[in-house]
Amino acid sequence: MRTTIDKAGRVVIPAVVRARLGLVPGPVDIVIEGTGIRIEVPAPDNLVERGGRMMIDADGPALSADDIRELRLADQR
Repeated sequence: MRTTIDKAGRVVIPAVVRARLGLVPGPVDIVIEGTGIRIEVPAPDNLVERGGRMMIDADGPALSADDIRELRLADQR
């Protein structure tokens, strides 16, 4: 997928990508990796205990098995 950078240095993340990843307006972290840039959403600080384990309470959409498979494949590329 291709997008552009405007004169102010802003990059538009296409709506389909934002929807798929559950991205919402707010702060993000930018990491430089070689000649690329990775955008990360900071992990929330809202930890909850479930079944004796500490977990981050997620507000985003639930992931299906296909979503998880796609994320794993993308991580291996």
